[in-house]
Amino acid sequence: MAGQTNRSILPRIYDWILHWAETPHSTWALFLLALCESSFFPVPPDLLLIPLCVAVPRKSFIYSLVCSLGSIIGGCIGYLIGWQFMDTIGGSIIDFYGFHDKYQHIQSLYMSYDAWAIGIAGFTPVPYKVFTITAGAFRINFAVFFIASSISRSARFFLVGGLIYTFGSGIQSFIERYFNTLAVIFTILLVLGFVLLKYLL
Repeated sequence: MAGQTNRSILPRIYDWILHWAETPHSTWALFLLALCESSFFPVPPDLLLIPLCVAVPRKSFIYSLVCSLGSIIGGCIGYLIGWQFMDTIGGSIIDFYGFHDKYQHIQSLYMSYDAWAIGIAGFTPVPYKVFTITAGAFRINFAVFFIASSISRSARFFLVGGLIYTFGSGIQSFIERYFNTLAVIFTILLVLGFVLLKYLL
């Protein structure tokens, strides 16, 4: 029942977010959406970032920066929730996204991959807030968390902004359809690049 309720609510949330692209407060809305998405909110900021960049392609990098800053700050809030409020707020958010049973597995990912787990979560379509909260709960080194989050989130949003800046509004439908696939491919190439670098050194 809860899943059905969430699915019926999400379309209304999407429509509500999209209407902000037509308001004078769109930049602030983008910042707040990115902030909230990194700590608890289900809708990714790409939904608002794309139409804003398409509307004014020359400001694509500004919007990407705003989105990145909001997401990074939101990630820090998520870390704080996990660090200080895991038994109350943090646990409820994890349960909401159905990751309660995966909690220990996420811890093992941190133990094995550390910054990689954060970086990949920050760039790919997985629920980033789950990783920001658990990073705080598992006391992941904050400097490592912050650097990995900053790189991965900025890469994600500047990729979107850069494509629209370069190709204009015609790239919108392509991004919306293939972003998840592009994110996975980019991550694989990134990992292979580091493996190659380590081998060469």
